[in-house]
Amino acid sequence: MRISALYQAEKPVFSFEFFPPKTDQGARNLMAAVADLKDKLRPDFVSVTYGAGGSTRERTLEVVSRIQNQLGLTAMAHLTCVASSQAQLREAMRRVVTEGVENVLALRGDVPKDEEAFVPAEDGFSHATDLIDFLAKDYDVDVGAACYPEAHPESPNPEEDLRWTREKVERGASFLITQMFFDNRYYFDFVERARAAGVEAPIVPGIMPITNTAQIERFTKMCGATIPQELQDRLRADADDPAKVMATGIERAIEQCRELLEHGAPGLHFYTLNKSHATRSVLAAIV
Repeated sequence: MRISALYQAEKPVFSFEFFPPKTDQGARNLMAAVADLKDKLRPDFVSVTYGAGGSTRERTLEVVSRIQNQLGLTAMAHLTCVASSQAQLREAMRRVVTEGVENVLALRGDVPKDEEAFVPAEDGFSHATDLIDFLAKDYDVDVGAACYPEAHPESPNPEEDLRWTREKVERGASFLITQMFFDNRYYFDFVERARAAGVEAPIVPGIMPITNTAQIERFTKMCGATIPQELQDRLRADADDPAKVMATGIERAIEQCRELLEHGAPGLHFYTLNKSHATRSVLAAIV
């Protein structure tokens, strides 16, 4: 199933994102979590992120294939420019196509922890737009891309960031998934600016239910998202009580998702962190 076709239907599209496991046991746990979500919530599609290391990338392709061919769910493989030559990208796409996967999320990827700035691999790509060009030219797949309601942390300003977002769509991205955000005003403002700039592709909110205070503060620092002060105060006050933190995170995500859907968001893409409980709780409350 092509993901772009899902967004043409007159109903919200719900999707889940997982990261590839590092061990065989982790792979078994992940498949169990995906199967659990499938049985209880019936997501429209599932995506799997793409790491910088060879073994992690192998597991991405393996898990994407198993989700689609064993569980019968529409799957989307992430693909990044990080540490990837064009030959390596072609080999990854050979695997994707061979396994019958029709959807790819094209990303530049995060700067590796031991590097100060992004450096493309030899014969690799520097930007997500280059990767989108590569995929659109040579492969019959649906291509999605990322966008940033609060602007990419490396962008000099929101206008420049929006220019690159428009460029992704012009080069072949058929839908956009946002980075996480916790104040819906950022999403609504971004969509308004994107439409005014001529971006007509679906812009899907990326939602991460908060389950751990230190973890979410680390994530937001990396990606440039902000946590509203009143929510941050609540999380820090309960930082030593994991149950309260999770309850607060789920409550806020439910409120956020309801408002997004009420105001016309085409669906919700959940960053699950490979845990089904929080996502299941949020989605069960809004459908």
